[in-house]
Amino acid sequence: MGAPVDMTATTNGNASLNGDGPSLSHRIKMERKQSSPMAPAFMVSAPGKVIVWGEHSVVHGKAAIAAAISLRSYLHVTTLSKSKRTISLRFPDIDLVHTWSIDELPWDAFHHPDKKKTYYSLVTELDPDLVAALQPHIDVVSPDRSEEIRKIHRSSASAFLYLFLSLGSRSFPGCLYTLRSTIPIGAGLGSSASISVCMSAALLLQLRTLAGPHPEQPHDEARLQVERINRWAFVSEMCIHGTPSGLDNTVSTQGKAVLFQRTLAAAPAVQPLWDFPELPLLLVDTKQAKSTNHEVQKVASLKARHPKLVGNIFDAMDRITREAAELLEDDEFDEEDDTCLQKVGELFSINHGLLSALGVSHPRLERIRELVDHEGIGWTKLTGAGGGGCSITLLKPDVAPEKMAKLETQLDDEGYEQFETTLGGDGVGVLWPAVLKNGMDEDEEGGMEIDLDKFLNAEGTEGVERLVGVHGSSGEREGWKFWRVESR
Repeated sequence: MGAPVDMTATTNGNASLNGDGPSLSHRIKMERKQSSPMAPAFMVSAPGKVIVWGEHSVVHGKAAIAAAISLRSYLHVTTLSKSKRTISLRFPDIDLVHTWSIDELPWDAFHHPDKKKTYYSLVTELDPDLVAALQPHIDVVSPDRSEEIRKIHRSSASAFLYLFLSLGSRSFPGCLYTLRSTIPIGAGLGSSASISVCMSAALLLQLRTLAGPHPEQPHDEARLQVERINRWAFVSEMCIHGTPSGLDNTVSTQGKAVLFQRTLAAAPAVQPLWDFPELPLLLVDTKQAKSTNHEVQKVASLKARHPKLVGNIFDAMDRITREAAELLEDDEFDEEDDTCLQKVGELFSINHGLLSALGVSHPRLERIRELVDHEGIGWTKLTGAGGGGCSITLLKPDVAPEKMAKLETQLDDEGYEQFETTLGGDGVGVLWPAVLKNGMDEDEEGGMEIDLDKFLNAEGTEGVERLVGVHGSSGEREGWKFWRVESR
């Protein structure tokens, strides 16, 4: 799929069929301002992420690998008629709905010669004057909700408006921006970054500044497009988190995986692992509340008391991470080969053992490992800060269905939430227009349009994935396109 077709190019540049050009009356009409036709509804999707190796050691300057998962956020964009001068943000997962008048937004502040940014700008910090100009338009969001909910709603609104005003203009069409996510919120799986990538990509598509994605697109061009999306997703993440590392939005934008390391320089070292294979994964949410800051401080205190011992653990985790990167990027690696998968799985287990030695596991996490090991289903480790949160299990090939069913029942009975997903899949994707072909009768009539009602009424994760699913060999639907940047 190339860039969305500019309908005004065919309207304003019409030549008559006989080659004589437009008639005089036609030319007079053409000199008047043309009415832009409404763009079709379209969708953007971006994945969540997990840290696969290197939790905690990455805080202390060691390498970590983070990879995309097939749980995703989806943004549905509907253009309104020319007379509708409003933009609406609707995020039913957090019960957020708000509408702004386009003409009342602080365009003068954002478009001042000293402030104006372009779609290719590199923005590494928020402008305090622009943040202040937005504040009155943020303060009116969800006034009757609790302080905790207001904080969540207003950070989402702030990120959206900062991008909209930075990239858009007063002439931008009225639109509805509707978000659904299958990524558990607040579980350390990059849900906010996924949403930030969706918003960035959608606005850049509306500005017609992205070429593709399309199957024949050169990898270098695709990487440039991905970087453009990523830059503005990082701006959104700054609005939400203040000082994000940039890791989550990078993984969500490009997909696959990255090798990440903090350095003495201002920017961390990020090495894309473009050829990271797709691997079958069981993600389990312990539903155990955790505090990332508490776990990070706990490890820092342990290091202060035992600097050499904990330093050796961090060094070992760094070696595991780098060995995993070499293994998975090797041309000889075969994700369907038992021996190759066992090597990756063993690196899961060793890394988890080291994290347990740092004191960041939890009985709920260890219980998952016990159940998985008992059935011989795969290799399990915690992901993220620990102390609760989620685990990831690399599944062995050809696991007997009855074993998986038994495990799923046990996890359900004990209050866990589980997701069968894949590791190392696609990054940001586009469905333009929002029409799917999925082997049903409606394909003969052009496919099934995903209208706003269908999107809003899809029930839960399964309903959303069934409607728009773009993950897994059986879930990918015709019409979705992704920027493919792998080099293998």
